[in-house]
Amino acid sequence: MTMFDKILIANRGEIACRVIKTARRLGIRTVAVYSEADAGARHVRLADEAVLIGPAAVRQSYLVGERIIAAAKQSGAQAIHPGYGFLSENADFAVSCATAGIVFIGPPVHAIRAMGLKSAAKALMEKARVPLTPGYHGDNQNAQFLRGQADAIGYPVLIKASAGGGGKGMRLVEKSEDFIAALASCQREATSSFGDANVLVEKYVLRPRHIEIQVFGDAHGNCVYLFERDCSVQRRHQKVLEEAPAPGMSPERRAAMGRAAVEAAKAVGYVGAGTVEFIASQDGSFYFMEMNTRLQVEHPVTEMITGLDLVEWQLRVAAGEPLPLAQEQLEIRGHALEARIYAEDPGKGFLPSTGRLVHLAPPEESLHVRVDTGVEEGDEITPHYDPMIAKLIVWDDSRPRALARMQKALADYRVVGVANNIEFLSRLVACPAFAQADLDTGLIEREHDYLFPEHVTAPDEAWQLVALAELLFEAHRAGEAAAGDGDPHSPWHRRDGWRINGAASRSLAFRLGETLQNVEVAYAGESFALTFAGHRIDARGQLGRGGLLRAELGGRRLNASVIAAGERRHVFLNGRVWPFAAVDPLYQIGEGGGAEGQLVAPMPGKVVALIALPGARVEKGSALLVLEAMKMEHTITAPAAGMLRAFHYAVGDQVADGAELVDFAPDQ
Repeated sequence: MTMFDKILIANRGEIACRVIKTARRLGIRTVAVYSEADAGARHVRLADEAVLIGPAAVRQSYLVGERIIAAAKQSGAQAIHPGYGFLSENADFAVSCATAGIVFIGPPVHAIRAMGLKSAAKALMEKARVPLTPGYHGDNQNAQFLRGQADAIGYPVLIKASAGGGGKGMRLVEKSEDFIAALASCQREATSSFGDANVLVEKYVLRPRHIEIQVFGDAHGNCVYLFERDCSVQRRHQKVLEEAPAPGMSPERRAAMGRAAVEAAKAVGYVGAGTVEFIASQDGSFYFMEMNTRLQVEHPVTEMITGLDLVEWQLRVAAGEPLPLAQEQLEIRGHALEARIYAEDPGKGFLPSTGRLVHLAPPEESLHVRVDTGVEEGDEITPHYDPMIAKLIVWDDSRPRALARMQKALADYRVVGVANNIEFLSRLVACPAFAQADLDTGLIEREHDYLFPEHVTAPDEAWQLVALAELLFEAHRAGEAAAGDGDPHSPWHRRDGWRINGAASRSLAFRLGETLQNVEVAYAGESFALTFAGHRIDARGQLGRGGLLRAELGGRRLNASVIAAGERRHVFLNGRVWPFAAVDPLYQIGEGGGAEGQLVAPMPGKVVALIALPGARVEKGSALLVLEAMKMEHTITAPAAGMLRAFHYAVGDQVADGAELVDFAPDQ
């Protein structure tokens, strides 16, 4: 078989853009598919062709295999690349592709099915003598039976969706009395995400590391491993930071894990890109967890340390070619890290954020810095799909140097319009435990106080910069107005504070969180005298493109960025962003707040469970209801002890962001 002329990408977002990039380099034409919500998406703009496949909901668009195959046939695509997620591990879809005479760029159907159900995969791995975590992987799904199995295994245990992946349908249970409730929640999420409520129960390894091996097979009987990735840094069982190679990995352990991964792949006759995931204990022992029969989100770190393009390998193998390299030809060079940039609020339990990307300025790409993204400035982050903005990948000769690269790249990444996790990631990379490679899947919880500081006060220069920027914005707007006026040199256009009897002074007011501060301004020719917190300083500066502010504060020169969006003035300084609000000094701030007794939806979603009973008295922190949003469950809890009067929505109802969910009366 010769290389394909045209492929269809059955996905969206950054992975669709990633596949398009390699296909374009190889001279392969690409066809994108898109939902109505994605009509203006970046992957649609980049592809050579694009086909509409349905409404925004994934079950009416990206998960409808018949429409995707019809789009491939209509466009003349010879093969379909599924990306990850959606239909990438759907054996029935792979069968439909073959029936339609279209190549599925992925493993054989029998391999997908063998590894698709975790319980069956565990049994297969046991026969192949791949190390397994103690647990129950059978078909009996009776709740009391499963709790009995968990009791016998010993707590803590992990309940996992048999058909799951990506951290969905997974619950950690610490004691027997919590098992039934956790099982019900896990099964609801598993049914919603995968259409299959079956679970398995495994012993939870204390302080585990999550290490995965990239494997690749071809149709000629060759299979290799492309070394490991450490994905231990997680929240809610979803990866946050990944790196390659794994810190502290000895050559002997790497070879042992690599051999085990290859044996796992060979056990199912694997062809294409796959990842064998292991749980590794601190003593060096490791256990098979699952195999993902697709390209992984974190594949770029493997590409950075090997110098290979894994999507190109996928295309060549799918076209019938042998693997480009043998095991002895593969080698590790340097160290790479990947940070997932998400539209989410770490300070609010990582709740996803939606809205328009008013300002989006990623760091400049180079041999050391790579940005894989599916969005551009002006695009929308919608509630319909995963809220990923980008993957930020860095490489250098050593881990310490790669960490420094990541810190600098995160400091240079600027996003306005949605809440995001960039500052959290900066703290994570700087965290002593992470920097010293003291890794396990509980690192974020273990280092909570460092990663989630209660209150950080903005430095004085941030207040001075926002005031200086406001004055420069005013001067710039005045200049634009003057240029369009019949008398551009009129003194009424000037913003230099000139007065007949001396320079003018004024007050600017800004709010940051609950803090309201005034900055007194006196005009002094080309500069300003700013008085803040009783301290007077001379300030001057120039505004550049993208909000760049070159400032001089009392003889000290600073480079910052200030982005104006509505009333907000986002000051980016030293790797942090301070979201000031410009306040009319004549506006009097009242004492008001939210209406007592209201509990509102933190984001658009669907009510999936009502936990408490109307009319019941509940304690502070008691679970009231469960909201599902962006394929994750969020529990709404009582803000204080009080009476639950009524629910305003029933199970299955869709709710809007800010919708009042509960009528709640707190104790006086």
